[in-house]
Amino acid sequence: MFVKRLKLHDFRSWEDVDVHLGPGVRVFVGRNGFGKTNLLEALGYIATLSSHRVSTDQPLIRVGCDGASVLATVVNAGRELTAEIDIVAGRANRARINTAPCRRPRELLGILQSVLFAPEDLALVRGEPGGRRRFLDDLAILRTPRIAAEKADYERVLRQRTALLKSAGGVTRRGGGDAATVLSTLDVWDAQLAHFGAEILTARIGLVEELRPHLTAAYAVLAPGSRVAEIRYRDTLSAPVGGSELTVAALEQRLLTDLQAARQKEIDRGVCLVGPHRDDLELMLGNEPAKGFASHGESWSLALALRLASLELLRADGGEPVLLLDDVFAELDAKRRAALATVAADTEQVIITAAVPEDLPPELVARRYEVTVDGAPEARTSRLVADSPDGTDPGDQGGPAGRPVNVGSGPDAREEAAHD
Repeated sequence: MFVKRLKLHDFRSWEDVDVHLGPGVRVFVGRNGFGKTNLLEALGYIATLSSHRVSTDQPLIRVGCDGASVLATVVNAGRELTAEIDIVAGRANRARINTAPCRRPRELLGILQSVLFAPEDLALVRGEPGGRRRFLDDLAILRTPRIAAEKADYERVLRQRTALLKSAGGVTRRGGGDAATVLSTLDVWDAQLAHFGAEILTARIGLVEELRPHLTAAYAVLAPGSRVAEIRYRDTLSAPVGGSELTVAALEQRLLTDLQAARQKEIDRGVCLVGPHRDDLELMLGNEPAKGFASHGESWSLALALRLASLELLRADGGEPVLLLDDVFAELDAKRRAALATVAADTEQVIITAAVPEDLPPELVARRYEVTVDGAPEARTSRLVADSPDGTDPGDQGGPAGRPVNVGSGPDAREEAAHD
């Protein structure tokens, strides 16, 4: 699988950019704040319908604009598909496949599989549980796109049930018919939360089991002689689950039982205390949790191992995802740079950003694009230029090396400093 073309309009700092890519290693080089990361963010958005940097779509729209668009043409096993999405401020996004409108944007899921490693990934080890839950869900959706619908339904039910819990305390204290109605309505929401929650739990627990050996192997390569890396899923159920209980029906019943047991406490506190939205992915080094005990180098190795394990798991499914590396070589020592370069050499397409070429390992053979800006600071324009080290064009640009790549102009590129 590889991205043949990426086209952006009013996305982050780019007014317009249309770049043709191809298999192999592609590197975007440019100073911080010039918009390199935005290109990888756009590819990640097409793959997952979410950004690895922000939780909402509004920051993706260029300052002063009403919307943005991302188009990616993906070649997979000889089949070419073009996925396109319009991100519209204050309205539902619109998606197209080969120019044909989609009923829902999530129909794009599965066209592009990508694994992105970025400096923000350190939070997978040191940050809060929400980031680790998102890591699991994004990977599960890449493997099985239908899970996106289950997650959306679960989040919708969770919002509505939480709103009801916030008002239930006063109503139940007053008693009467209103209290009976609230409790009856909670029964309905409990059933739905348990149903969709069981689907998510099943996907996450199964995913962790499959990911475990890949993580252990990847960490051993990155940190030989270190403690063994391990992962396990920590749920909020009242009793451990395993074996025959790891079915959707069994987990649904367990969630219903726990919701009933926790109801009064939930009403008192006005929050939903049971469900996969409160779970966590535990990362262990030896017998100790990585969070709070791992050194800086161990934390980086573990974060990178999670991404490399994801890559191997997707490959085990029969895919060949695109590897996206966002300015990470500068954060790694020579040993880890070399290990990552070896992975890159065995991957069909790798797209990298770097602030300076010297950050890249010398053994990495790549086609380079320079991200630069022209003009005065108050009205400068972003520009993307191809540069081939051997002085020839590999054929994916249709022109000589050094030629502007369908020049991407962004008069508001100065705003990138606020995003990149």
